[in-house]
Amino acid sequence: MSEVEAFTGPVVLDFGNEWCGFCQAALPFISAAMAEHAQIPHIKIADGRGKPLGRAFKVKLWPTLIFLSNGKEIARLVRPDNTDAVRDALALIDNAAN
Repeated sequence: MSEVEAFTGPVVLDFGNEWCGFCQAALPFISAAMAEHAQIPHIKIADGRGKPLGRAFKVKLWPTLIFLSNGKEIARLVRPDNTDAVRDALALIDNAAN
């Protein structure tokens, strides 16, 4: 958790797993929005029962995207179902960093 808090600037943490059907369904939306914000690090975290980072962020469903600015949570998306929702959250951390 301290490594996450040490991030400077905007960062997106993406909790899920490759085999998760919900994660696969959200992938096109996440990928499209992240491609427009290539300067923002996108860290995929393979989550699972008992994983400390997922528990620290109280992740209950996959995918969960945590949008951070300077180590602080600015926005959270659970199971995004469109690109605009991801874009809007990215705009929040882009603006918070400036």
